[in-house]
Amino acid sequence: MKHMTLREIAQACKGTYFGSEESMGKEVSSVVIDSRKVEKDSLFVAIRGARVDGHTFIPKTIEDGALCALSEEDLGDVSYPYIRVESCTQALKDLAEHYRKSLDIKVVGISGSVGKTSTKEMIASVLEQKFNVLKTEGNFNNEIGVPLTIFRIREEHEVAVLEMGISGFGEMTRLAKMARPDICVFTNIGCAHLEQLGSRDGILKAKTEMIAYMNPDGSILLNGDDDKLASYLPENGIKPVRFGLHTENDFHAEQIENQGLRGTDARFVTPESAFSAHISIPGNHMVYNALAGIAVGYALGMTDDQIKAGIEALVPLAGRNNLIETGKFTVIDDCYNANPVSMKSSIDVLKKADTRTVAVLGDMFELGDNEKAMHFDVGVHAAKSGVDVLICIGALSEEMAKGARETNAEMEIHHYADKDTFFEEMDRVLEDGDTILVKASHGMAFAQIVERLQKN
Repeated sequence: MKHMTLREIAQACKGTYFGSEESMGKEVSSVVIDSRKVEKDSLFVAIRGARVDGHTFIPKTIEDGALCALSEEDLGDVSYPYIRVESCTQALKDLAEHYRKSLDIKVVGISGSVGKTSTKEMIASVLEQKFNVLKTEGNFNNEIGVPLTIFRIREEHEVAVLEMGISGFGEMTRLAKMARPDICVFTNIGCAHLEQLGSRDGILKAKTEMIAYMNPDGSILLNGDDDKLASYLPENGIKPVRFGLHTENDFHAEQIENQGLRGTDARFVTPESAFSAHISIPGNHMVYNALAGIAVGYALGMTDDQIKAGIEALVPLAGRNNLIETGKFTVIDDCYNANPVSMKSSIDVLKKADTRTVAVLGDMFELGDNEKAMHFDVGVHAAKSGVDVLICIGALSEEMAKGARETNAEMEIHHYADKDTFFEEMDRVLEDGDTILVKASHGMAFAQIVERLQKN
């Protein structure tokens, strides 16, 4: 990371430094919370987790080359420098905010109920055609992950693309305070995290907290086809730029041609031009992602040719609409996470297959009081879509099976209490040549199902 001394770190996180005067002027090379990722001159932040207390690893991290540790405890008379703070978690955020302010870099912040990761990947793919880009890796999109991503920014980076995920009010404010985005992208306002946020209006309010800490000369990019975002006007007076399929949006798509599971061709219309591009990942949601990438590219002065190249360079991530060909099956691995909107979207992608289609769906979490009705509704959608076989796994997913049965009594529908029960029946219910969608909330661990299917 860029030059940050122990003296500066102690001041930024309001900590008390213990160690030699000489060491105060030394610079850390990185900031880590995982003792296994320590490198020479790292700053190790001792986070107390539900199962593991990082403080127990402090001596080992110093042995492995860490320069200093952040600690909530008095470590006594030790031979290495450490900084004592009231809260290591808060210190991590304070330090990230300080570090971000020292960087001359453009930051793109991405939020929304569905599609944050795939949108992030598309935007990064576009921007990489012109800039040195750092992007959020994995699920590092929360109050621990965002600061760790910010600390990965180096002097050579020109743009950072940060995914920002929340589940309650105030979280986005804390994320934005660290990230200070120049460009705010909002994908949609769906039904995720209703347990904490109450309604779609609550979700809109929580997501758009990002705007309070954005660059006052920056850009706000909204999905204009989303009913909540279409009418949203930010209090800071910045005029939003909207993208979507409808022609009234500033950036829109036309001549959309479905190429089945091989993706989509479309013509993209900007305020100044139009061009055609192929998106290799299937689904209408990917057209929205491409439009978001185009809008960000325009905000940062890219050409149509550069943007087109970025759209066409995109490749899928594991667990994110990743198409896998096995000896027997075509598997759509979309098991990273799920909510009602993304479930329905993935079912629509499955229907683009020209083989027998099988949807293996599991429980969706954090949906609040209406969780059973939302699972039921997904089952209705699967039945109406014409999927050949519906396999529901989990307690809540029994409602999916009910919804499908009440909608289409002739549809082949199975419900299993857990994955192990499904594995016992898998060879009986699946056929060679099937195209199989695998999707559920992350906690259902459906990656195990994808692994089993790949062995066939």
